[in-house]
Amino acid sequence: MADTCPKCGHGGVESDKCPSCGVIIPLYRSYLEKMRRGPQAPVAAAPAAHATATVTPPPTATEPPTGAAPRAATGGPRRLHFHGSGGALLGIHVVNALLTLVTLGVFYFWGKVRVRRYLFSQTEFEGDRFAYHGTGKELLFGFLKAALVFGVPIGVLNALPEFLDAPRPVKIAAGLVAYGVALVFVPLAMVGARRYRLSRTSWRGLRFSFRGPALAFVRLFIVGSLLSGLTLGLYYPFFITQRHAFLTSHSYFGNRAFAFTGHGRELLRSFIVTVLLFLPTFGLAGVWFSARRRRYFWSMTSFGGARFASTITGARLLGLWVTNVLLLALTLGLAWPWIIARNVRFTFANVSLLGAPDLGGVTQDAQAATATGEALSSFLDADFNIG
Repeated sequence: MADTCPKCGHGGVESDKCPSCGVIIPLYRSYLEKMRRGPQAPVAAAPAAHATATVTPPPTATEPPTGAAPRAATGGPRRLHFHGSGGALLGIHVVNALLTLVTLGVFYFWGKVRVRRYLFSQTEFEGDRFAYHGTGKELLFGFLKAALVFGVPIGVLNALPEFLDAPRPVKIAAGLVAYGVALVFVPLAMVGARRYRLSRTSWRGLRFSFRGPALAFVRLFIVGSLLSGLTLGLYYPFFITQRHAFLTSHSYFGNRAFAFTGHGRELLRSFIVTVLLFLPTFGLAGVWFSARRRRYFWSMTSFGGARFASTITGARLLGLWVTNVLLLALTLGLAWPWIIARNVRFTFANVSLLGAPDLGGVTQDAQAATATGEALSSFLDADFNIG
């Protein structure tokens, strides 16, 4: 009977060994089960009268595969660790740029996948690294589909009135319709990009997924945008919190969802202070609010009974941004790979998971997703991150 590999998700496996990643499926499942149960407290044995030597038991079939790092202890915060380097990323970027030029831009999608696979493969949590399963072919076809669905209508609405030399009221109406279409496509891109990226990400062989209904998020986004405008921005803290709650609470690892319990009113006071101080501080108050928002969002997020926490501050965030700008300016952009690595390390250093997440009962429950939303986010020149 055909099986699915719990490590890489390869389907139709007819034997105990996966033909894709080479893992022994029964052994790996046993290993995952042991990890889900977590470390067991040692049982204190009665002291023997003549026992003086310590016997080290041989490794069992359920121990981690060769090369896996030791698991963290049950106590203390748990953190992600990034083992990559800017130098390795530079090599990837150089090859990507050359092949993109040679192929007249076609290799861009495969280059994007190469960068993501490297970043995920160098990210470790509890001794196991993440994996990215997207392909350049998926991104290419997603781009073509997005160009047809999004690019053509917007292009027609913007160009046709000018081409026909239509009256000014017609041009204004066409512009408003184009803006309305874009207002719908932005939340569709956010949902689509998140759905695709999570579906192509795994840890310990289990896929992530996003299961939020797109139309519900479109309604939330449009209403929140309108209310933020009508209230001169006062509704904005509620809007971004509702948006983050939707994206987080519909995100899954295996068959278990993340949880978010935040409320916009907790950010309202900070937002008002930021608006009042924005001009006197030449915009630096916005950095402080960004750090405050990130700390709050992480603190309200949990998974399997363990809650996230963030120690990011406005000063640290400002220092990161200023240093990144200086590096880009002084190196004429060549420091971009090192900036990517710095940003990842900065995030991981300031985010932790408090407590041991209960992974018992978490099973594979991969969801289908297309790359159209991912391509839409590229069309809109926006990068909707997972986190």
